[in-house]
Amino acid sequence: MGYLIHFHLFAAIAWIGGSIFMFVLGITLRDKQKQQAVYPHIGPIFGYFELFSLAILVISGVLMVQDNGLLHLLLIHDQSDIAQMLREKLIVVAFMILATLLHFVIAYKTNNIQRTKLQNILSRGSSLFIFFANLFVLHYAIMIRSIIN
Repeated sequence: MGYLIHFHLFAAIAWIGGSIFMFVLGITLRDKQKQQAVYPHIGPIFGYFELFSLAILVISGVLMVQDNGLLHLLLIHDQSDIAQMLREKLIVVAFMILATLLHFVIAYKTNNIQRTKLQNILSRGSSLFIFFANLFVLHYAIMIRSIIN
């Protein structure tokens, strides 16, 4: 695993930390004028930073799965605890990536313009989902790591 775990952990810290920051900002910044002043400036920076972190997470995760011989367990439908946890983690990650793409597309298209009610619901809903999915992914990562060691 070597250096890959360090890239993966750094990217996870950036991803989860950023998610928590934006979640807290979203629930505490209620004034519409302040939101319109803040989000157009930090949103794009944060979005690209998060996409970069997500790319590192996916690449390092795939490489670690291969390096640890876990890909074979997934492909043969092994029923061990580690294979089941990894499958569950990957399912949550897949949905989180879809939610991230949805959120990113809406945010990109509506930066500096008024969102429709549907866009607002989808954007906030995907953001909330990403926040809580991060906690599940983190739990699975801890459990998988404890089994590997």
